[in-house]
Amino acid sequence: MPVETNNKKRPKKQPQARQFGGSLLILFTILLLLNFIVPSFGSRLPQVPYSDFITQVEADRVDRAIVGSDRIEFALKPETEGESQVFTTTPITIDLDLPKILREHNVKYAAPAPNNNGWIGTILSWVIPPLIFFGIWGFLINRQGGGPAALTVGKSKARIYSEGTTGVKFSDVAGVEEAKQEVQEVVDFLKNAGKYTKLGAKIPKGVLLVGPPGTGKTLLAKAIAGEAGVPFFSISGSEFIELFVGVGAARVRDLFEQAKQQAPCIVFIDELDALGKSRGGANGFVGGNDEREQTLNQLLTEMDGFDANTGVIIIAATNRPEILDPALRRPGRFDRQVVVDRPDKVGREAILKVHARNVKLADDVDLLTVAGRTPGFAGADLANLVNEAALLAARQNREAVAMSDFNEAIERVVAGLERRSRVLNENEKKTVAYHEVGHAIIGALMPGAGKVEKISVVPRGVGALGYTVQMPEEDRFLMIEDELRGRIAILLGGRSAEELIFGKVSTGASDDIQKATDLAERAVTLYGMSDELGPVAFEKIQQEFLGGYSNPRRSVSPKVAEDIDREVKDIVDGAHHIALSILDQNRDLLEETAQILLQQEILEGKQLHTQLNKVQTPPELDEWLRTGKLSPDQPLMQSVLV
Repeated sequence: MPVETNNKKRPKKQPQARQFGGSLLILFTILLLLNFIVPSFGSRLPQVPYSDFITQVEADRVDRAIVGSDRIEFALKPETEGESQVFTTTPITIDLDLPKILREHNVKYAAPAPNNNGWIGTILSWVIPPLIFFGIWGFLINRQGGGPAALTVGKSKARIYSEGTTGVKFSDVAGVEEAKQEVQEVVDFLKNAGKYTKLGAKIPKGVLLVGPPGTGKTLLAKAIAGEAGVPFFSISGSEFIELFVGVGAARVRDLFEQAKQQAPCIVFIDELDALGKSRGGANGFVGGNDEREQTLNQLLTEMDGFDANTGVIIIAATNRPEILDPALRRPGRFDRQVVVDRPDKVGREAILKVHARNVKLADDVDLLTVAGRTPGFAGADLANLVNEAALLAARQNREAVAMSDFNEAIERVVAGLERRSRVLNENEKKTVAYHEVGHAIIGALMPGAGKVEKISVVPRGVGALGYTVQMPEEDRFLMIEDELRGRIAILLGGRSAEELIFGKVSTGASDDIQKATDLAERAVTLYGMSDELGPVAFEKIQQEFLGGYSNPRRSVSPKVAEDIDREVKDIVDGAHHIALSILDQNRDLLEETAQILLQQEILEGKQLHTQLNKVQTPPELDEWLRTGKLSPDQPLMQSVLV
């Protein structure tokens, strides 16, 4: 549920070291230039053996020579008019007879010219190359932010917010009042630690925030630091993990060292599951030298290594608490676990008010109504909803955001963009119309299904050729057995309408059938709603905060697997029968409503409610909802497919 504020200050980021490989390559190239290429600039003359030089002298072909102790440079007599060729050679030893030989063959010779630079030139020749080397080295260090990457790879990458500069207060956090009340005590710990320590109480070392994505865990951690006015270290769990073994552990040590120096402070580790995954079981590490395991061990050691009253509080967030290592979650490390769950209706209204502070709203906007139409929305979803409504209003050149913009934004977020460019032929449009009206008629009779608000045959999103909108009257956290059966019947209402009217079905019901089958299977294997199999769980819930329902089915005997499949089919067949029975009894209403929908494309409001109030209830519905079975004297209405 992030809230952007205009006066929010940027965190003071630590300079991040760049890759060291490129710098090392540059320095190596410079050394090659200084040691091999540059000295070669002064020796461009051809080099010949000393014996060849003596042979040329004795053959009277040498014109002149410069004789040094370690190098001889000589020029041959030109054979034709032009420049003479110049060569160099290196004497093996000092040849005392060389001057005599040169005189005998009339070779002009001389010693090398003295070094005019003197001792200053000698000193500069030794000093300048190291200065150039260290100058380039210093330049690269400054560009890399205070040190080469090889020296800073073990440094913590945490973003540091100075005191009170997170830009978030508790007034910016809404919809999670219980969690906010729980963490407000942390603020009191940091501000008034003395009143706790004098009684012998220990300030909690760590607070673990768990909950679905987008519910405001990071925002809540920033609000704690903003209210307490203490430094705030923010880092992700994945930033500890590096290719090189031991780097993660070094970063953990550096992070805690910095935190102790700035105590009291808060260290926030986001996505803790990237670092703290359990070391045992199916998700365990492989090998004793795994980098993640070393990093986790270092984190466990550091959290045990500092005193509870040092003023350093660790706050971590995750949406996968079930995979965290038990040693990480025990008291003494993360003493408190705070659930930051999706908000209820009142919480959603409070969140909408926070995000609508800077949005100009029309007089007809009722945020409580918007909150009632957005069950299951997290804070991030509501922030996106407000922004979508504002964008729609701006696109229509409105002066303020109207209620119609919020309604359209809800449909856009839930069902996707309206796609009027996707033109359906007459048969497809007619099939979609009867399909959606079938959902609506059955939805009007089922308990706990919510009020049918809108039917549309305008395509939306990726694959929705039409849709039916049902809004629950209140937030629900449990699903009763008859409500579950009713929901399966609603899902099968579209296919049943196609069967009843056309005598054949289309592919448009594939998603409905998939959802109905999954729901029936969970009723049997997870919720224990089968009279034959009893309250036995054949699946195990996993990823409760990520929308996952269960693992694959446990290992069962072929007999039990057959019983499960038969029970699932019985539930789906019963729902299919009820859907056909309801629509057959209300066939005239189905025809009438579908024709209105074909003409208008969208049916909502009072007109829709007037049509659905005409729905008649079949006599066997109550018994089926209560028991899931039909009375023995009630004939089963089979499919009408031809």
